[in-house]
Amino acid sequence: MTAEIVRLRDRTPDSEKITINLGHVDLGQIDLLVREGFYSNRTDLIRTAIRNEIRQHADEVRRTMVRETLEVGLRHYSREDLEKVQAAGEMLSVNVIGLAIIAADVPAELACATIKSLTVLGTLQAGKAVKAALADRLR
Repeated sequence: MTAEIVRLRDRTPDSEKITINLGHVDLGQIDLLVREGFYSNRTDLIRTAIRNEIRQHADEVRRTMVRETLEVGLRHYSREDLEKVQAAGEMLSVNVIGLAIIAADVPAELACATIKSLTVLGTLQAGKAVKAALADRLR
């Protein structure tokens, strides 16, 4: 049973929690729409509204992704990946929309030696030392 608990904790979350402030009237209108059955709950309405806004601006998002060569989704950088980059004498420009993960066993020195720039629109998961070491390269 303990192994199962550890395995679940090691999983990457499927979403990121955010907090927003809404006015009383807006919140009341959301609750009305939920009560009337248009949405199953407040979160359902907010997610739907956000997706509709993103869809409305989809062409601009695509153009920007191409212009800035952004990868979409999950991008994982292991220690082995970065060691190969270092052995080749190269440096990476990391550009991700979604989730970028720098493995927990990557030392800050290796990250600095291999990551030239870091743009993450979404979530960056990395150790505190790696995040601190790359802070000046994070856009």
